[in-house]
Order: sequence, then C-alpha cells, then structure tokens
Amino acid sequence: MTISHLLEDFSALTDGEPVAITDVALEEEKLAAFEKGYQAGWDDSTKAASDESGHISAEFAQTLQDLSFTLHEAQAAALRSLKPLLDQMVEAVLPKLAQDSLGERVREILDDFLDRQEPAPVSILAAPETAPALEALIEGQDPLPVTVTAEPTMTEGQLRLHFGSAEREIDTKAVLADISKAIEAYYADTLNDMKDTA
Repeated sequence: MTISHLLEDFSALTDGEPVAITDVALEEEKLAAFEKGYQAGWDDSTKAASDESGHISAEFAQTLQDLSFTLHEAQAAALRSLKPLLDQMVEAVLPKLAQDSLGERVREILDDFLDRQEPAPVSILAAPETAPALEALIEGQDPLPVTVTAEPTMTEGQLRLHFGSAEREIDTKAVLADISKAIEAYYADTLNDMKDTA
C-alpha cells in the first residue's frame, strides 16, 4: 500500500504557462529581497537595542532606588549613633559650661543695665551653691553696690537679678531642658521623615 493518498497532488499545476523572467527583473527581485531582509534586520536590531535600553534603564532605576535607600539607612544610622553623644553633652558637658559661664552672663546683664539706666543698687538672688562664687566674682569689680543673697528655694543655675525696677532671671536648667527637648523632637521628626521617604 502506498502513501500517495496522504500527500497533496500538484500535477494539475504543471499544465500552466512557463514563467519568463528577464535579467533586469531578476536583479530587481534580488534587490527588493535584499532591501526587505535589510529592513527586517534593522527593525530587529532597533527592537533589540530598545529592549536592552529599557532593561538597562530599569536596572539603573533599581540601582538608584537601592542607593537612595542605602543613603537613607546610612543617614539614619549616623543620626542614631550621634544621639547618645548629644544626650551626654546635654547631661554632662553643657551644665558644666553653663555653670562656668554663669558669672560672665551676670556681668553682661549688669553691663546692659548700666548702659540703659542710671546706676542703682543691684540685688542678686542665687542658689546657696552658687552664691559664694558670685560674691567672689563681683567683689570689688562693680562701680555700684551689688548684694548677693542665697535663696534656698532656687536650684543651682537659677539666678534673679534686681536692678532698680528692672528684673532679669537666668535658669540654665530650663535652657538645658529646652535643648534636650529640641534634640528629641529633631530626632523624632527626622527619623520619621527618613522612614517616609525610604
């Protein structure tokens, strides 16, 4: 048994007229085929370049996003590592500096009083721990009478100066507490902002 019944029969097509082609027509066909192939190759190349460019752009965007995230992580880590140092400065260094500069601050306030008003007696209320140091600092340096009185209700770093009808108060502990609150608020806001932008 043959398999010819499974195959298509082309014998009916051989009865047609033979096709004649000239050399010019053949060259034109070859040129058209070349142009068609060249264009198809160019289109494939352009598509491949576009796909590769899109892939590179996506990778670049992902790399930038990763770098941005890493930058935010590094900034947050740096801020977190500085916080104990700042807290230690507020607790240990700044109180000492404030105490050491208290006498100079009193001197500035007295000079300001003298510049703006007629000389008048000055009364300074200070914590019992601070009063002796202020007395030693002021003794014999002012052209006007200054009395320093220890006030048991005041804490170290608190002073109240009376100059005629004017009054000025210094409270270094309140200033240090405000600095501490400002640092806490800054850290809370900054770290939250970094989480939101990451």
